[in-house]
Amino acid sequence: MTEQSSAPKAPKKGIYLLPNLLTTAGLFFGFFAVVSSMNGQFEHAAIAIFVAMLFDGLDGRVARMTNTQSEFGAEYDSMADMVSFGIAPGLVAYNWALSDFGKFGWLAAFVFVASAALRLARFNTQVGTADKRYFQGLASPAAAGVIASLVWVGSSYQIPGMDYGYVVGVITIVVGLLMVSNFRYSSFKDVDWKGKVNFIVVLLIVLAFIIIASSPENVLLVIFVAYAFSGPVTTIRSVKKLKLEHVVGDDKDADFKESAKPTKADKE
Repeated sequence: MTEQSSAPKAPKKGIYLLPNLLTTAGLFFGFFAVVSSMNGQFEHAAIAIFVAMLFDGLDGRVARMTNTQSEFGAEYDSMADMVSFGIAPGLVAYNWALSDFGKFGWLAAFVFVASAALRLARFNTQVGTADKRYFQGLASPAAAGVIASLVWVGSSYQIPGMDYGYVVGVITIVVGLLMVSNFRYSSFKDVDWKGKVNFIVVLLIVLAFIIIASSPENVLLVIFVAYAFSGPVTTIRSVKKLKLEHVVGDDKDADFKESAKPTKADKE
């Protein structure tokens, strides 16, 4: 095998229907979340963000499965993510709990939106060079999941968001800052999804779906909040001594304990 053939293939030029159709669907639900929150339908807005998350997970996988990856698709997906997981959660949080709090309210929402933009820009510049086992900073869909599940829980229990505006504002800011941090979050790309499992695992998966279906807003809130906290925990456990580079800024000299050996996911 020659060196040229072993190099990763560059994305193709052109526009492919199926993956971009899925990206458009995700963009639609992100925009729908904004419109719903403007109309006071916060539960619908939160659910729309999660639906957008599903389509975001599908478009890239479908593109790889059908060999329809393209430069246009990658850029379009990034723009759609900015709407669905940056602007939409920020405005939903603002309309639900922050609009009565003046500068603090809209600045808290802006911190989230700006952090999502920076997170996506950094991710795009690190494609092909970063350790695929981990995300650097909280991924924007996961950050959107924290905000959306919080709004969903509040709406389902008829909790007026304005009564807890400062709390929601602080949470929105913290989640935004986690996106631009250097905390390491598991990408789950080293999991062998094609591997065989025993019957107990299948049974546990069915049980998990039953638990989620019984109270999706509460379960999703627990899942996404736990994942948001997992980054600092994983980072602290992965370093000999916590430094500023492990939290924020340029992390090129950060000394993590784990080796950077390529995994099966990296090779693929």
